[in-house]
Amino acid sequence: MKSVALFGYARTEVGKVSTKALRTEGKVPCVMYGGKNHIHFSIYEPDFKLLVYTPNTYKVKLDIDGTTYKCILKDISFHPVNDSILHADFLEIEDNKPVEIGVPVKLVGNSVGVRAGGKLVVKAKKLKVKALPMLLPDFIEVNIDHLEIGKSIKVGDLASIENITLLDSPNNPVVSVNTTRAVMEAAKANEKETGKKKK
Repeated sequence: MKSVALFGYARTEVGKVSTKALRTEGKVPCVMYGGKNHIHFSIYEPDFKLLVYTPNTYKVKLDIDGTTYKCILKDISFHPVNDSILHADFLEIEDNKPVEIGVPVKLVGNSVGVRAGGKLVVKAKKLKVKALPMLLPDFIEVNIDHLEIGKSIKVGDLASIENITLLDSPNNPVVSVNTTRAVMEAAKANEKETGKKKK
């Protein structure tokens, strides 16, 4: 899995007053846990662009006042009205300790159901996986070549990936092909035509 670099600034004070002051400066209050101590810091909101506003998932090389940490974004809170970032939680990671993270789904192939007029519906854009940081994939590949109308590919149908554990329920659908009005009308027309020929 690829990494992005972020620069943070250690917080000497925590609380509502200091948090409000940070947001006024265009910074996002953050905390990193998972290591020996919780670390409170801030990051300029525009710097989240490559990490948050993307379908991809990244590991983070976080520089806080000259000290570098390896981590992942674990949680993020947005303002309910203007969608500005209110707070972010990071998890410090170690090379020999498995982590859990959502990994994007990448569809490959050309569904027979779509070619027959069905509508492709993505049920899960990301799947939760558990793996060592160095073994985290950039995406989970799902082949849809044989996906027919009315059928779906579930988590349990995916081929096992070496050194990766899928944490979502095996029964959860990942992608499906739904029938469309055009397909239904074509099927009815075909039935009528077949019925006439039999008479």
